[in-house]
Amino acid sequence: MRVTLVGPTHPYKGGVAQHTTMLAEHLAEAGHRVDLLSWSAQYPKRLYPGELELDESRTEATFPGTRRALAWYDPTSWWRSAAGPASDADLVVLSVVNGFQVPAYAAIMKRVRRHGARVVALCHNVKPHEADPLQQRLLKWLLGSVDGVLVHSEVEAGTARSVGVAAPVVARLPFFFPTPESGPRPPGERSGRLLFFGLVRPYKGIDVLIRAVARADTPVELTIAGEFWTPVEHTRELARELGLEDRVQIIDDYLAPEAIMDLFSEHDALVCPYLSGTGSQQPQIAHLAGRPAIATRVGDLADQVVDGVDGMLVEPGDVDALAAAIDRLYDGETLEALTSGVRPPDVPAQWAGYIEALLSA
Repeated sequence: MRVTLVGPTHPYKGGVAQHTTMLAEHLAEAGHRVDLLSWSAQYPKRLYPGELELDESRTEATFPGTRRALAWYDPTSWWRSAAGPASDADLVVLSVVNGFQVPAYAAIMKRVRRHGARVVALCHNVKPHEADPLQQRLLKWLLGSVDGVLVHSEVEAGTARSVGVAAPVVARLPFFFPTPESGPRPPGERSGRLLFFGLVRPYKGIDVLIRAVARADTPVELTIAGEFWTPVEHTRELARELGLEDRVQIIDDYLAPEAIMDLFSEHDALVCPYLSGTGSQQPQIAHLAGRPAIATRVGDLADQVVDGVDGMLVEPGDVDALAAAIDRLYDGETLEALTSGVRPPDVPAQWAGYIEALLSA
């Protein structure tokens, strides 16, 4: 098929950009002609407190022939971008994250449909994190206007149906983390250290995790590594209030894949204390690194952790339950048993199933 994929890609940061890039690569490997149309400006700078793009010293893969032609503030770019390769596409896939994209997507959809293209919304968030009512209305309109909708969990499918999508297609989010050349670090002796990494946003429950570390009987240390969307001093102050200054290390920086693997070599397990969410691959990254994960039953996190086999699952927002899970992790040989149960993600099989679901949408 002739596919135009529209979404953020390298050098933008974050999982959505990584996913878009990997999707383009896997579609091309499957024999499709792929046109990747991306953004030169995704949304107003004020919405994101950090640097939007990776600098040249921390590059990730770029799909050949990527067109970074879209700008949220320039309607002429929306119309022009739908010409060229997009104008003869069989399928146009819109990577949906927030409502700021909808006007551009509406213009693209109108133009490509003149040439008979079908349009699928690939929803990372049916209802975006911290979205205002206007964004939600725009996204509801978009999902009612496309030819198909793909979501990454049954929970998200229910959310899609609640806004009028009759038959959303569900496909588990495939593993798209840029695998470092050095590969996973083999587990060593217990370090007594737990890891949280990634963009630090309120819905990810970092406050719950810090309180759980304080409440647990096991005196573990915690590393929080990632770029903060809220003032990092708030997190440091909470650690001080709970007497954890010496046990909570904060690395306020966006880390490259190699650096993340290095961090795993110094930690026993990953903790994903999310309060809400849709799709994430954090537990699978832990499994790639050979480490178990403690995660909440949020979004698709529970699909990635087999409770008692390669990690533990707890309810979101429950400090006592998370503290108890930390204590269980270090009780007897539990940590070693969970570590031995870890298996790396089957990347080819995941992508094959995902592309089949996308094309069926």
